[in-house]
Amino acid sequence: MAVLIYVLCAMTALVCAVLLLLGSRRAGSRMLFWSGLCFAGLAFTNLVVVVDALHVFPHENFSTLRLGSALVAMLLLLYGLIFEEK
Repeated sequence: MAVLIYVLCAMTALVCAVLLLLGSRRAGSRMLFWSGLCFAGLAFTNLVVVVDALHVFPHENFSTLRLGSALVAMLLLLYGLIFEEK
């Protein structure tokens, strides 16, 4: 049951990323672009959580990859908030 929730979270983050990136392309907004990249990173993070929960690679620990990708995603959004806001 937990894996289903993780998959739904990954799919939701991916849909948000696609919609934000499409909106960024249509409106030309840099904030939408950085937000879309952040959600793409969060979708990747959730995908790593799914792989870790399913024990696809039972002897591997994905916690560093999971936390690192979440950090990169948040740093992308933070960069957009600080340097791209006009």
